[in-house]
Amino acid sequence: MRVLAIIPARGNSKSIPFKNIKLFCGKPLVTYSIETALACSLIERTIVSTDSEKIAEVARSAGAEVPFLRPDEYAKDDTPDLPVFVHCLDWLNDNEGYVPDIIVHLRPTSPLRSLEMVEDGIQMLLDDPATDSVRAVCEPAQNPFKMWEINEDSFLSPLVEAEIKEQWNQPRQKLPTVYWQNGYVDVTRGRTILEKHSMTGDKIKPLIVDNENIIDIDNELTFQLAEMMYERRLKIP
Repeated sequence: MRVLAIIPARGNSKSIPFKNIKLFCGKPLVTYSIETALACSLIERTIVSTDSEKIAEVARSAGAEVPFLRPDEYAKDDTPDLPVFVHCLDWLNDNEGYVPDIIVHLRPTSPLRSLEMVEDGIQMLLDDPATDSVRAVCEPAQNPFKMWEINEDSFLSPLVEAEIKEQWNQPRQKLPTVYWQNGYVDVTRGRTILEKHSMTGDKIKPLIVDNENIIDIDNELTFQLAEMMYERRLKIP
């Protein structure tokens, strides 16, 4: 099985300028994802897909391959993951004849992910040929059964209906267990992306991870909180 890690690292970030190479605990943020991929014995290649030569230089210095610069049309604020991955896979096939069986999606904004998470996700897909993808999930801080929408009459209506009377007034323990896709690692078959035109497909297995070290880096505050969490983890014997 050919296993390829793809790390998408767009240059333009409105929340934090050049967030993907901003120093995180002394190293460019994208470096953490690259090092994890390179340390995984199940991954044979690690590619960074970026539209920025500056990010490309950092990625190459960290040991990743950057065989192309991503076209601007695939590097906009609202560009979804699928066309970015299709572009990378098409480029590799057209220019190298390289067709990976499994794609590991590592977002550079998850420096707290562990090598074990990545290895477990890949192994889950290897062990079950019927599975389209594996997605890292954890229990969320807020339960969607206590979330609301505002309807056209300006009243609150529940976002998700449960077969529980007044679910919004129930303790968390009485509500269905739900999971949030945290983006720490997604593992997908190449055919899922290219043939099903999906990043996940229909048969998605959960890689359930502890939410203690899960944080979504989206602005300066969460960036600083992530650094504190990372430094605290280093001090734990």
